[in-house]
Amino acid sequence: MIKTKQKLVSEFRRAEIIDAARTVFARRGFAHGIIDEIAKEAGIAKGTVYLYFRSKTEIYKAVLDHDMKVLKKGTRDEIDAAITLKEKIGAFILSRLKNAEERKEFFRIMDSGQQNLSMTRSQYREFLAEPVQRLASAIEEASRRGEIRQVPSEKVAWIIADMTRGTIQRRLLGQSSSSLRRESEFLSSFIWAALDNWQETRKS
Repeated sequence: MIKTKQKLVSEFRRAEIIDAARTVFARRGFAHGIIDEIAKEAGIAKGTVYLYFRSKTEIYKAVLDHDMKVLKKGTRDEIDAAITLKEKIGAFILSRLKNAEERKEFFRIMDSGQQNLSMTRSQYREFLAEPVQRLASAIEEASRRGEIRQVPSEKVAWIIADMTRGTIQRRLLGQSSSSLRRESEFLSSFIWAALDNWQETRKS
């Protein structure tokens, strides 16, 4: 379907506002980021912003929606490109750590407990569902091949996701100074050691 000029202009303008808002929120946080500043960053009038978004919260959720789609596709592609289960686990973890590092302010906002943003936590889990399912399928396949013992693949995949989120939270709190790659390697090795121990238990 061919898009009209008006449709293309509208999409371009929304993208401009979203990009500007991301910059403002990252610089000022959600509480201090204001529509005037977002409009200035985008190079448009404040009234133009309101033609596309009704409030700052709606803009924030649009930025989140866009960025979570990027996270989902990026994580999914990294998992698919990896060959072994160990590599897929590492790819999942590193992809998420990189995304969180690039969008620190948004992860802080999601954990802030602000009432009007509470739905973003469930959104975040929904966006993760597809990459986690890809990881679960890889775990199931590895179980079938006998590389690891039979385990509840989806449950294990979500445990990996939750452990990764815990690592992200520690980094946001300044409790880790390790590089992203070292952090990823440590966590993936820890998880793989547990899976490998399960395999050894099955053989003994």
